[in-house]
Amino acid sequence: MGQLGSLLQDGGYVVWVLLVISVVALAIVIVKQWQFARVRPESNDGIESALKLWRAGDRQSAIDALSDDGRFGSDIVLFAMQGRQNGDWETNALQDELERQGSLKLRDLRTYLPALEVIGMLSPLLGLLGTVLGMIDAFQAMELAGNEVDPATLSGGIWQALLTTAVGLVIAIPALAVFNWMDHKVQRVAAKLDDAITQVFTSAGP
Repeated sequence: MGQLGSLLQDGGYVVWVLLVISVVALAIVIVKQWQFARVRPESNDGIESALKLWRAGDRQSAIDALSDDGRFGSDIVLFAMQGRQNGDWETNALQDELERQGSLKLRDLRTYLPALEVIGMLSPLLGLLGTVLGMIDAFQAMELAGNEVDPATLSGGIWQALLTTAVGLVIAIPALAVFNWMDHKVQRVAAKLDDAITQVFTSAGP
């Protein structure tokens, strides 16, 4: 706790801002991990089983298999199958509706990810800002000291200034790493969902 207090004191208000940002980033990561663990978006065994039945021409069994599945994306694939089976939708209109539903579902899955990306990009810039401000203070102090400049004081001021850049990088690197991992996960889910819907239209069609 003493080291943290010293860090905050030496780094100035920029480090305080970065500390708040790091707490927000950590909260986002926890929320997204909980969301992914709850909905298990990449677990599509039920959809694959239903698609096998659909491709075999057993449409009603495929629809029944998805009716009680409840996993991520199964409701959209079910809607596509029912639309094809019942013939209530014109093909282009059904595809547009499926695209709309899929976009909404994927948007929910991407919630807070843009904020995590912004944190990852903004943290090094804030750290650099703190370093520049610290260097300005250090050289102003050197100017005021004139010929009586204490090298130890100057180096201490520069060290404190560089501290904010280090803190910014410590926050940015894991934030961007987690963002890219989660964003790629969402992209894989989107690709799988799009592939499943495409199969509904290209297999066992009227």
